[in-house]
Amino acid sequence: MPHAIRIHQIGGPEVLSWEPVDVPSPAAGEVRVRQAAVGLNYIDTYHRTGLYPVPLPSGLGLEGAGVVEAVGEGVTELRVGDRVAYAGGPIGAYAEVRNMPAHRLLILPDSIDFDTAAAMMLQGLTAAYLLRRTFPVQAGDAVLVHAAAGGVGLIACQWAKALGATVIGTVGSAAKAELARAHGCDHVINYSEAAFAPRVRELTGGEGVAVVYDGVGQATFAGSLDSLRPMGMMVSFGNASGPVAPVDLIQLSQKGSLFITRPTLMSYTAKREDLVALGAALFEVVANGQVKIEVHQRYALRDAAQAHRDLEARKTTGSTVLVP
Repeated sequence: MPHAIRIHQIGGPEVLSWEPVDVPSPAAGEVRVRQAAVGLNYIDTYHRTGLYPVPLPSGLGLEGAGVVEAVGEGVTELRVGDRVAYAGGPIGAYAEVRNMPAHRLLILPDSIDFDTAAAMMLQGLTAAYLLRRTFPVQAGDAVLVHAAAGGVGLIACQWAKALGATVIGTVGSAAKAELARAHGCDHVINYSEAAFAPRVRELTGGEGVAVVYDGVGQATFAGSLDSLRPMGMMVSFGNASGPVAPVDLIQLSQKGSLFITRPTLMSYTAKREDLVALGAALFEVVANGQVKIEVHQRYALRDAAQAHRDLEARKTTGSTVLVP
């Protein structure tokens, strides 16, 4: 019988349980996928702790890659043996085998291996919608990317650089600064050594950046607003340091008629055609080498609790995969 990671209560990594699970034949519109690799993402910890509530008991995980083993009634786009990858749900990727809605799966190009796919789908599709839809980055734009050495950060910095932007990244250590520089950052600010907003102003000749991509949340939010040019866009897409406090809208006028948004991948990929388009954009920049995906950590899927501990302790860089 296949196994999966399940949670029966919210809490720390210790609530993750490795259990046998029954995987029925796929229903109409579904396929069964035997997974070769599963992606680890910070949102998984939000589900585990209850910050983003899910009905319990529940699986965890929002991305993976593998091979189609069976096809349900009415599925025409996929066949047994197809290599596929997905991101964004339904929740439950921490599994050896699972059923998935066929319309949420993308056929994986032969040039991209399973580990790379599982490492890049959620973070890569996130970077895709941030850079191409939420605020379409143009050549000459100055952009600020927080957590530039993280999974989304490394992809977003490379991609923004390929689009012709001047990329400023923030990191928390000298080692992460070196990593960010090697992945597209023109300038790197170590926020453990100095406040980043004044340095951003200095680097942009006092103007500020066109957009801030902020997945850190509470710790960086105020400084992010102070880093924007007039009519700049604040994109708050994560809460790694904790949720952002309620915003006084008058601040946005006082700081230069700023825009602010709190987007999600689920909204930007709700329509099949949008998912396919963002996936194609991601596959293209990875296949042509403009964006390199580096898997820096691998854990056995059954050891997901240790992976969560290391992720929350900021001991990981880049992408991490769980191997069934």
